[in-house]
Amino acid sequence: MKKESAIVIPEGCKKVLLHACCAPCSSAIVEWLMAHGIEPVIYYFNPNIYPLEEYEIRKNESKRHAELLGITWIDDDYNHTAWRCAVTGLESEPERGKRCEMCFYHRLLATAKKAQELGIPFFATTLASSRWKSLDQIERAGLKAAEEANSQVRPATAKVQFWAQNWRKDGLQERRNELLKEYGFYNQLYCGCEFSRSER
Repeated sequence: MKKESAIVIPEGCKKVLLHACCAPCSSAIVEWLMAHGIEPVIYYFNPNIYPLEEYEIRKNESKRHAELLGITWIDDDYNHTAWRCAVTGLESEPERGKRCEMCFYHRLLATAKKAQELGIPFFATTLASSRWKSLDQIERAGLKAAEEANSQVRPATAKVQFWAQNWRKDGLQERRNELLKEYGFYNQLYCGCEFSRSER
């Protein structure tokens, strides 16, 4: 008997705008999506990453991965100043604290708006593949981002849905580690922002 998948595909989902934090975290997810007939469009929006040199390395690895697979990859603005403004007052929060949730919301709101712009009804994030992240925080941020973006658009056909998914299921965590080695990806040692860097 075939094992039932722990990953549930939203009804009618044939294409998804996938917010990618990095190539290692997106690799197994993209592979899974494609194997299940879903077209992923990679959206790279990570103004939290610091310093700029680190951002460029991660961005280029994500782009390389997409090009190898022949899938659409979108780069958005690196505005670290705007991100710092978004987390003002939360600088001393610990990892998995309020700063992280605000960071997720900032990035996922941009993702939701980009999905609307492109006419892609669903968006998701590779942040939910990391064992270092709070799935509850990611889900709250994604749902809030969808609600905010949807409140600003008419007609209803332009609305988007956040695909809240634990991407560590179905062996994807193990597959991520295999693909990291297969592709020879750069594997970062901290989340991305200067605050997580100093904690590590």
